[in-house]
Amino acid sequence: MNKIAVIDYGMGNLHSVAKALEYVGAELALATGDEVEVSVTPDPKIIAAADRVVFPGVGAIRDCMAEINRLNVGEMVATAMQTKPVLAICVGMQALMNRSEENGGVECLGFMDGEVRFFGDDLRDEEGERLKVPHMGWNEVTQTQDHPLWKDVPDKSRFYFVHSYYVQMNDVAKISGTTYYGTEVAATLADSNIFATQFHPEKSQTAGLTLLRNFLQWDGG
Repeated sequence: MNKIAVIDYGMGNLHSVAKALEYVGAELALATGDEVEVSVTPDPKIIAAADRVVFPGVGAIRDCMAEINRLNVGEMVATAMQTKPVLAICVGMQALMNRSEENGGVECLGFMDGEVRFFGDDLRDEEGERLKVPHMGWNEVTQTQDHPLWKDVPDKSRFYFVHSYYVQMNDVAKISGTTYYGTEVAATLADSNIFATQFHPEKSQTAGLTLLRNFLQWDGG
């Protein structure tokens, strides 16, 4: 049994993530015979017992970090990162950073060396045309390093984004994929047992489902 825990701290589109994991898990079970069990849970015991952990997030970082801190989610993620694969999604990725500019400045978990920046009120493309913020919709992702989660995902595949803030990494070696929206943006990060996406794989059709399927087979590292 391949047990997947989606951390529920009250922030994020948890059930769409869970449904996508269940969908690709059912395909894998038919192919390999290894059943996949997906739990959406705040229970640290269930999270500790899982084979793989998903750390999602949607909404304002101040509210997310308040719940993360209240429920000791940071400790759960830190413990999971030591022994098992972890997938962080959207605000889950941003929460891994040192600090975010959002909501007047919010301290984050500090698991990765980076800051979360606002796109700005006058964001423009290469031709000088004004871009809307938030960055919402489909955009190409360039794979900047090999990783098991990119298996069978063609380079420059399009993924679905919804965000007004982006991660600016101090340690650029951890960037595993980029996209461009007025500035180069870290679309994915990879560091040992953790892989993080600014986009929503559960909303990204074939490419996103392939990435999730790869996550269910990834041993970390």
